[in-house]
Amino acid sequence: MKAKTYLTRTFFLTLPRNILRSFWGRKLLWHLLAAAVTFLSVTSGFDWSYFKTTRPFARYLFPAVTVGWLMPVVFPVASCITGFFRKNQRIVCSGYSAAQAAVIGLLIASFYKALTGRPGLHAARQMVDTSREFRFGFLRGGVFFGWPSSHTTVAFAMAAAVWTQYPDSKATRCAALLYALFVGVGVSMTIHWFSDFLAGAIIGTVIGFTVGKTFVKICPP
Repeated sequence: MKAKTYLTRTFFLTLPRNILRSFWGRKLLWHLLAAAVTFLSVTSGFDWSYFKTTRPFARYLFPAVTVGWLMPVVFPVASCITGFFRKNQRIVCSGYSAAQAAVIGLLIASFYKALTGRPGLHAARQMVDTSREFRFGFLRGGVFFGWPSSHTTVAFAMAAAVWTQYPDSKATRCAALLYALFVGVGVSMTIHWFSDFLAGAIIGTVIGFTVGKTFVKICPP
């Protein structure tokens, strides 16, 4: 019980710090890289070509959207319950780290979306190329669709946080990576442009490793 209380306190005390650390120093360069690869993907026409090519597969990968919303809630809760009954602090810790990574990922992705205002694929489904459209400002395009993909950012943030917690388990790391890729690739064919997915993967990974390093000190492998 004391360990759980300590982890809960750590979760909230380190939350603001890890938000800042996700931009700190060289990590800011990864955010700039996400913007740079987006610029290249958009201006080269790759986003539009990818959409047209993968459109027939969209119906089969739509479950990734649902998984992307459910897993950030289900996994932390399941990890905490499992770890508690098995008396395994590392499992509990992975739940807390994944939860914080998901919260920070959602906050940062929503912040970027509020500023970039990129529309989703609604018009594109009518074969209207809106891949180059951005509505820079504040809340000009909402925070649901847009750049980067919050589904992808959160999925990769959680995966990277768990990855740091299990350096000795290839199976766990592989499962975390496959989950993130399933969500990211899935939303890139259903509700987001490819560059939204790519940027989310980069930014989410940075967030996940930042959070993971905090919790691995508490629950070393």
